Amino acid sequence: MNERVPFPEQVVATPEVVERFGDLHPPFDRQAAVPEANRCLYCFDAPCTTACPTHIDVPSFIKKIASGNLSGSARTILDANILGASCSRACPVEVLCEGACVMHRYNKQPIQIARLQRFAMDALHESGAPLPFEPGPETGLAVALIGAGPASLACAAELRRRGIRADLYDARPLPGGLNTYGVAEYKLPLVESLREIEMLSQLGVEFHFETKVDAAGLAELERTHDAVFLGIGLGAIHQLGVAGEELAGVTNALDLIAGYKSGALTTVPERVVVVGAGNTAIDAAIASVRLGASEVHILYRRGQEQMSAFTFEYQHAKDEGVKFLWHVQPTGIRGDGVVKGLELTRVAGTEDGSIVPEKDSAFVLEADLIVLSIGQATHANFLSGSSSSGSSSAFGKIQLERGRIVIDRATGQTSQPKFFAGGDCTNGGREVVDAVADGKRAGIGIAGWLGGQHGKG
Repeated sequence: MNERVPFPEQVVATPEVVERFGDLHPPFDRQAAVPEANRCLYCFDAPCTTACPTHIDVPSFIKKIASGNLSGSARTILDANILGASCSRACPVEVLCEGACVMHRYNKQPIQIARLQRFAMDALHESGAPLPFEPGPETGLAVALIGAGPASLACAAELRRRGIRADLYDARPLPGGLNTYGVAEYKLPLVESLREIEMLSQLGVEFHFETKVDAAGLAELERTHDAVFLGIGLGAIHQLGVAGEELAGVTNALDLIAGYKSGALTTVPERVVVVGAGNTAIDAAIASVRLGASEVHILYRRGQEQMSAFTFEYQHAKDEGVKFLWHVQPTGIRGDGVVKGLELTRVAGTEDGSIVPEKDSAFVLEADLIVLSIGQATHANFLSGSSSSGSSSAFGKIQLERGRIVIDRATGQTSQPKFFAGGDCTNGGREVVDAVADGKRAGIGIAGWLGGQHGKG
């Protein structure tokens, strides 16, 4: 049965979250947006468009803002990226479109593309206008999409625009995947993620919440649908594998972020230690500061130059008061029922790239909360051909590589022709816009494949 997506007004952030997690980049008003749009050179071979994984026609949507055609601007954005609103907030534009802006060649500030994109999308939402395109004529074909994150949402939009039924299944009570549960609130508020998804329901996308799909369930969906898209993301965050990890006060970055976004978590203890140095670790550390911690450390077993977080994220964390410890490795967690500290040893790199502990360098960092952010496991093993009971899967073996689903990058098709995939389960974890691009390609690929199978485009 199709479940209705909650309207944003039904999901209201707590006053504490609203107060502590204001916009990282405040929105433009018209007086600021139009002059900024007029700075654009409207390049014919725009490098900003090339740098965008979804290839939004940036000069076109900006020129429409300059001329006052905000609905046309929003349509240009959505035609290329159905999640254009969330991407305008969550994308690392410093290394994508804005990083490629030609203004850099003239030692000028790049055009603020993300804020202009948000301005156009906010105007569309505030106008109450419907999605600027409609579903295509119904073909009678149906696709099941597992997971309701950005990849599946983008895929579903492409399918509906071609008249193919899109049934989305997700284990959680709300759609959106990491947009809803895992992106820092100061970047992408939960309410904005749901407002965007509500637009997808206008295309006739059908949502089925709190529905966990196992191997047997997937085989049944294969039987009842013409194709299946796997947008299952990644699994649990890795554990440290040290003594004391079971103590109260050990959590992970995604649970912390989901907790405060949902209102279930409104404060943290005084001393927080985040293990890992990726962008999600940065988000968790900044959240801890804003949730009341007086001392927040990020620690990493290698140096600053090896961290996976973007440089601008690192600077943001330092500006918020987060402290960094480099070349240290956890060896144990101290506490009596609850966390009291993290045992560490200093490490050094070797010529072959490995790390070794330094002699007599052990010490203890006092902590009340330890947040793990050291990468996520894959959870695609149920696709390898056997169910949890050991019985043979009806959909056959789907090729995996290091736990990731292997796909044709151009179409999203897996080793089993009826199955397509995209997003983190295929790339190991990248940006929201990369997942959208994967889903978009897969939606087009599925429609093309079904057209060849059934004689319908």
